[in-house]
Amino acid sequence: MKSLLIAAIAAGVSLATAEEPKWTSLFNGKDLTGWTPKIRGCKAGENFHNTFRVVDGVLQVNYADYAQWDNRFGHLFYAKKYSNYRLRLEYRFTGEQMKGGPGWAFRNSGVMIHSESPESMEQEQDFPASIEVQILGGTGKGERPTGNLCTPGTHVEMDGKLETRHCINSKSKTFHGDQWVALEVEVHGNRLIRHLINGEEVISYNKPQLGGDAHADALIKVAGDKMLAEGYICLQSESHPVEFRKIEILELAP
Repeated sequence: MKSLLIAAIAAGVSLATAEEPKWTSLFNGKDLTGWTPKIRGCKAGENFHNTFRVVDGVLQVNYADYAQWDNRFGHLFYAKKYSNYRLRLEYRFTGEQMKGGPGWAFRNSGVMIHSESPESMEQEQDFPASIEVQILGGTGKGERPTGNLCTPGTHVEMDGKLETRHCINSKSKTFHGDQWVALEVEVHGNRLIRHLINGEEVISYNKPQLGGDAHADALIKVAGDKMLAEGYICLQSESHPVEFRKIEILELAP
């Protein structure tokens, strides 16, 4: 790295120019352009009761128009598949959980990566086959890490062993209240995935792959391979209001 910096200086290239990454915004701060909702019981593209909305430049998961929860688990998918990248965003939990939401979903949401498409999901399917970067808010007391790993219809390897537990806690701090938290995910295809919270790595793993349920098995037959090297990015709706902002991606070389 030092030799590269010296070469840049010798060539008359400023360090700012040489080191400036090219981040692309996935969210325009005005509307849901580029994003497709898929909510349980609905067809892809139907934004049931305006669950996903933009208010004051922030992308909200909002249940103001709901009469009851009724297991309406939802996801908002970005239009493009990605394989090698860094994704960064900020999130915070707000307000009260939707009445009827499951206890485990209190201050609980997620960012899904290497996901199947919204069109390939079954109409009554709760979660897409994907790798979930689980985000949790503190309850006001005790420890509750965020940036965890969950695996709906998938598995990963950690320390050279296949990991089939559905959720694995990270080593992050606990964030109580409605504060904004910075999340970053570094993805290198099928080789390595890292979760970072406020700039600190909290968990890593590799070889994400389909498996664990009948829907995943069907996707393997279609793809001809269980290994996941790419997929869609989506934001989750699990019954507790949550907000997202500054959603940006930096594509990396394979």
